[in-house]
Amino acid sequence: MDMFLYVDVESFVHRLDPRTKLLLMFLSFAVGVMFNNILILTAALALVVAYGALGRSLSNLKRIRVVLVMITLFSLVIWSIARPSGNRFLVFSVDGVLYGLMIAVKTNLMIVAGMIFLSTTKIEEIAQGLVKLKIPYRAAFAFSTAIRLVPMIVATSYTIIQAQKSRGLDLDSGNLIEKIRKYVPLMIPTLISVIRGTNIFSMALESKGFGYSDDRSNLLEIRMGGKDYAMMTAGLLILAAAVVLKVDHSIYDAWASIFPWGDFA
Repeated sequence: MDMFLYVDVESFVHRLDPRTKLLLMFLSFAVGVMFNNILILTAALALVVAYGALGRSLSNLKRIRVVLVMITLFSLVIWSIARPSGNRFLVFSVDGVLYGLMIAVKTNLMIVAGMIFLSTTKIEEIAQGLVKLKIPYRAAFAFSTAIRLVPMIVATSYTIIQAQKSRGLDLDSGNLIEKIRKYVPLMIPTLISVIRGTNIFSMALESKGFGYSDDRSNLLEIRMGGKDYAMMTAGLLILAAAVVLKVDHSIYDAWASIFPWGDFA
């Protein structure tokens, strides 16, 4: 069971500098935060998905499809009940459904953008890119280590669960409360394995002189190329157009008059 997100394939996006991919991810976040229009957010999501298809990393979206669907359903139900509206069907409001759909698209946009970044960028590249951005190496190393440890913890818990099932532990029968009670004792061996692994990891860092010198050499060298500047320019132009659309009320009002559906600006 592969718990790591990086998809090891050859693609145009994989060859981009990690700083470029990091900038494009944050630009998609900025567009998602700026707008409350369903059509604009859907267009941004479609653009991000096309970017992921260019990087041949959409297969990873299948791994979080349940999360994306649950976020959408939860947002639709909660906002359709909580948002005030004069147009209601039983306890559900039409405006609330549209608002919940907008929130779901906004949230899924950021999740998909982050997933594509992690699917097309190695952990070592992320750390090196942060260092190139003048972030202290210790902070960059801690960030990249956190990304590496999360799937390792999940893999450890999965291994422990399978080992206990092979010994006859029944984790599938019973109601939800009973299943939760059965899984609680499994947290102890998982935490022990994580603590043991962390201790070994810290000793390995000490034995290799981590933090002894500020002058570091790197096996991995990253450089910005023409394709990186082209993608950064395209991303910044899209962001500039989004800012103009957001700031210039005449343009936004004209857009809203043509496409009034789902606008909550």
